[in-house]
Amino acid sequence: MSIFDIPTLDLARAQFAFVVSAHIVFPAFSIGTASYLMVLEALRMITGKEVFLRIFEFWKHIFAVVFGMGVVSGVVMSYEFGLNFAHFSDKAGPVIGPLMGYEVMTAFFLEAGFLGIMLFGRNRVNKWIYMFAVTMVAFGTLLSAFWILSVNSWMQTPAGFAMNDVGQFIPKDWWEVIFNPSLPYRFVHMVLAAYLTTALVVAGVGAWHHIKGTADDAVRTMFRMAVAMILVTAPIQIFAGDQHGLNTLEHQPAKIAAMEGHWETSKGAGLILFGIPNPSQERTDYKIEVPYASSLILTHSLDGEVPGLGDFPANERPPMTIVFFTFRIMVGLGFAFAAIGLWGGWLMWRKRLHEPGLFHKMALVFAPGGFLAIIMGWFTTEFGRQPYTVYGHFTTAESVSNLSHGAAWAALIGFVVVYAFLFGSGTFYLLRLMRRGPESAEPVENTPQRAGGVAGAMLANDVTTEKEEAHV
Repeated sequence: MSIFDIPTLDLARAQFAFVVSAHIVFPAFSIGTASYLMVLEALRMITGKEVFLRIFEFWKHIFAVVFGMGVVSGVVMSYEFGLNFAHFSDKAGPVIGPLMGYEVMTAFFLEAGFLGIMLFGRNRVNKWIYMFAVTMVAFGTLLSAFWILSVNSWMQTPAGFAMNDVGQFIPKDWWEVIFNPSLPYRFVHMVLAAYLTTALVVAGVGAWHHIKGTADDAVRTMFRMAVAMILVTAPIQIFAGDQHGLNTLEHQPAKIAAMEGHWETSKGAGLILFGIPNPSQERTDYKIEVPYASSLILTHSLDGEVPGLGDFPANERPPMTIVFFTFRIMVGLGFAFAAIGLWGGWLMWRKRLHEPGLFHKMALVFAPGGFLAIIMGWFTTEFGRQPYTVYGHFTTAESVSNLSHGAAWAALIGFVVVYAFLFGSGTFYLLRLMRRGPESAEPVENTPQRAGGVAGAMLANDVTTEKEEAHV
């Protein structure tokens, strides 16, 4: 079969996967960066040190670009439902539509309302109002993640719904819809991933300037903060992932079977560290296995029962090969991040953190690692849910729009080309900002410089004119 013979359903899924993969890295980075900015501003107010202002102003510019790119790619996703999965929108719209609307009306409006103050209002509002604005932006990013993950979690573990006469999912209990069984685990796991990803990027930027010999006090401070954050967050994330796995075992056992690489249900199952799934023979070849470890991790018992994918009907199985490898990449990266944190913590204890060496090179290499881990985790989650969009109730094949094969190909190619140009340019600009490093901060006045509105603008013009005349 040639590439142009790919079924329309798979093209629609590929397009959505590409768009979401391009989008998810920006909100994740925004969540972490917004909270980081809130901490920096609080430290500046408490200590009065200029170094925190310099770091804040540096990452504020990066946050603004990332936020804008996230908004652009996020708006496109709303149209993806109608473009590629119109039947899903029709059937599940009464449930997911209001949830996505709440995200816009609460989180996005909150972020957008206070973002302008955060970006341009430092010298125009009281310092407490400015701190409040920064906090609201950070809270808005978390609230946005909550609503979006509520939608996704409901698709994974649907609850609180009923079916009407035309086959639509309708809300029966909004509390159960929003706080469905997997939401707490997914929300904590995603927020920790965002914080860890941001810490890795900050550490990578700091490592770059250490290696280049341009590390000043601001770079050293943000580097220490990032390493400390990795040291604390990575182990917590591993624990959160374990708890998420237990929840998945309860509600999506077929996904767990694909993640673990087991074809037969067994007690005392071993943990397959590496192998090559062989779906045609329903076995995993060349496996390297730790006895009893899978049962111990998933059931906290050496003889606990772990499901096998072969026990599920063939038309209800997720694609094991993809889920198996993406899961291992994600977990492997998670333990690598923990190792980076421990290494950095040891260097801090030995007061050698700022001596350029192998650690800084590794920190630079792993700077984009958080983004890769998030994408691999998303692949594991979404491929593991197949063949359903609403797990156990509505399949992906039933969800797809009535697209022609040519239209599906044209849309996919168009998105790839446009996104490659737009987000390639945006990423290039972000890297240029990061290479520049924190600059000297201008003095900060804690009282408004001028009034807003027309009168304020006229006053500003008068002051500017007077300065120009005095200069002449």
